[in-house]
Amino acid sequence: MIGISKLYCGTVEASDPLRYGRRAKDLPSHLLQFSEDKRPVVVWNVTRACNLRCIHCYASADNNPAENELTTEEGFRLLEDLAQFGCPVVLFSGGEPLVRPDILDLIHKAVTLGLRAVLSTNGTLIDSSLAKELKKFGLSYVGISLDGIGEVHDRFRVSQGCFEKVVKAIENCKNEGIKVGLRFTINKFNAEEIPKVFDFVEEMKIPRICFYHLVYAGRGSRLVEQDLTHEETRKWVDYIIDRTKELHDKGHKVEVLTVDNHTDGAYLYLRMKGEGNPRAEEVYQLLLMNGGNNTGVGIGCVSWDGSVHPDQFWRHYSFGNVRERPFSEIWMDTRDPLMAKLKEKKKHVKGRCAKCKFLEICAGNFRVRAEAVTGDIWAPDPACYLTDEEIGIA
Repeated sequence: MIGISKLYCGTVEASDPLRYGRRAKDLPSHLLQFSEDKRPVVVWNVTRACNLRCIHCYASADNNPAENELTTEEGFRLLEDLAQFGCPVVLFSGGEPLVRPDILDLIHKAVTLGLRAVLSTNGTLIDSSLAKELKKFGLSYVGISLDGIGEVHDRFRVSQGCFEKVVKAIENCKNEGIKVGLRFTINKFNAEEIPKVFDFVEEMKIPRICFYHLVYAGRGSRLVEQDLTHEETRKWVDYIIDRTKELHDKGHKVEVLTVDNHTDGAYLYLRMKGEGNPRAEEVYQLLLMNGGNNTGVGIGCVSWDGSVHPDQFWRHYSFGNVRERPFSEIWMDTRDPLMAKLKEKKKHVKGRCAKCKFLEICAGNFRVRAEAVTGDIWAPDPACYLTDEEIGIA
């Protein structure tokens, strides 16, 4: 994640994570990405089932649970291990996690164990009574997927009326005092919606929005041709930066992040340097603390059947299963060749990535995207939009 508001608007300074010692267990949530111990944030896809069938779903979810989903007791054991291991956050995802009958029990267990429990949802099931329950059980944050305004969003969700349900879900969460944010995946179908989404964030006084770059996984792998060109990406990253600054100048301190393309960090630094911004070098230090792509280190995934993946998009590779060994043991076992290389991925990237002067703040970007396009895990990420001149290899 690249915290546009943190970095460009100066809501976080390099001294802030240092004040807490940069240990994940001591850091407030808005500084977790700058921790030095990098215990993983774990995405747990608690079910494959979903009440929608979105065209870009990385999990290829459908209406039915998988045959072999972890039971409640198995889930409790997983959460106990994550807490003991020192994972700072567990993100309940799916499918749609709210269709799982025991989801409130799982959230309550996580919170009781001291984990920060976060929900990733399509929002359509959060009525006022469920919002009350989520608040009662101590959920830290609800991230609702939004892919446009009105009919545009509904087309992505392949279901009429989804946008209005999202609006109600946001209102219900806010009424209960639950922090709520949006998750927007950028592609050619909806990039022109970004200004409207910013208007929506401002109108609804939403405190957080994450703009995701497209990852070619699950049903999203069919959208490769609908990814933005490098020129389009630069245009919209610039717009996101400008609009974030505009909101902050107006007093709306919304947290804005871009996700799944660490090129954005280097691009932001270059832009600030070109503008003569006196904070540019401090931002570079924060990007160094962030460390770039954290697949296999600071982010991990447990699937509905207990399989452990490098991240939520890399579902075609499993390091093992929590039914057979604890997640903590699997995660630290570098006898698996891929796990060993991911722990030191900067040594293994190839081509322009290996020679890039921003390797230390990008870590080679998204390996699963490189693999999807080239067949080579360690090839350059095709979504890097910086020129050879900008990365210092021309």
